[in-house]
Amino acid sequence: MSFGDPNNPYGQQPPQGQPGYGYPQQAPQGIPPQGGYAYPPQQAPMGYPAGPGGYSGAPATMPGLMMTARVLLFIVAGVQVLIGVFAMFGAATINDASNMASDSVGSNPFSTVASASAGVVFILALVFLGLSALSITLGVKFSRGGQGIRITTMVYGILGALVGVLALIGSASADSTAALIWALLWIGFGGTMAAAMIAPSGAAWFGRPRY
Repeated sequence: MSFGDPNNPYGQQPPQGQPGYGYPQQAPQGIPPQGGYAYPPQQAPMGYPAGPGGYSGAPATMPGLMMTARVLLFIVAGVQVLIGVFAMFGAATINDASNMASDSVGSNPFSTVASASAGVVFILALVFLGLSALSITLGVKFSRGGQGIRITTMVYGILGALVGVLALIGSASADSTAALIWALLWIGFGGTMAAAMIAPSGAAWFGRPRY
């Protein structure tokens, strides 16, 4: 059936809804046109979801350097607990000796010095126990902590390394091998913790998005 000349305004026009000859057909929505290529939407790499600015690149698991620093914190905490407990027993022993000297001889310079020494040792015991609590807290917070934990650990490691340097100087003057080894270990532990926090992997880990 012919629809006549398409340029004739009085001729019969093709029915509405049916494409005429020479008109391009349009594919329904959701179906790619013939000859085209449909590309799936881009997805962010495996790991943390992308933020408003795109994929953040934050590590999905704790980096090895962070895990090393965390283990060192727990080791330091254990040593600090042992020192604090032994210092407590030492302070109690010195105090008992001072009391016995006072009871048997009366007030004397030895009992006065012993009492003062017991007080100093007791304070040192409290300091080490408090530092052990800080070390454990920092190690536990590595999994969920933010930049505050990172900065605190960095300062903590730097101070620990400085204490190790002072101990190294003292051990060199005292010519003590045990003190030298202890000082080197303390410098290594503190330096490793500080370096782990300064490293880009540390900044990325503590600055990662949390969902």
